[in-house]
Amino acid sequence: MNNIILESIITCPTCGAKKEEVMPTDACQYFYECTSCHELLKPLAGDCCVYCSFGTVKCPPIQENGTCCP
Repeated sequence: MNNIILESIITCPTCGAKKEEVMPTDACQYFYECTSCHELLKPLAGDCCVYCSFGTVKCPPIQENGTCCP
């Protein structure tokens, strides 16, 4: 995993809260609960995980090889 960034800031589309999170390297994260408003975030159509939809950095599998989790 060369030059893979593991930290991403998720921005809640409902309340605008931002939080830095460490992304998993062995699985996609399909759900994320906003720590501010408790909205349950799900990936947008065409995205594989919440980091690809709402994060500042795409998930590790996308960074590494352009495809998402199997």
